[in-house]
Amino acid sequence: VQLQTSGGGLVQPGGSLRLSCVTSRSILGINSRAWYRQAPGKQRELVAMVSGNTTYYGDSVKGRFSISRDISENTLYLQMNSLRPEDTAVYYCNLKNIYSRDYWGTGTLVTVSS
Repeated sequence: VQLQTSGGGLVQPGGSLRLSCVTSRSILGINSRAWYRQAPGKQRELVAMVSGNTTYYGDSVKGRFSISRDISENTLYLQMNSLRPEDTAVYYCNLKNIYSRDYWGTGTLVTVSS
């Protein structure tokens, strides 16, 4: 199974981007879908996650980012609005199944700079 991430790029502060994560095929038994990010010199952090009817957002992105998915297209999205320089990082999608096996997407670089 491959998870292909796209949508990153260079954006000015206050701008928006939408990241996509497409799985090569459906994966049974997925328990959670999430986006992580890793900034230079920092640990990878959880940005947003959806599990069943529960959605989680990191404090730094609440009200600005939104996680969603298109079941028919096996695609996970992260809509990012009001971007800030501190949002600059490589973003990764993650799927975790009921056995806690992780599936990681390729990273996509988001750079927020004027």
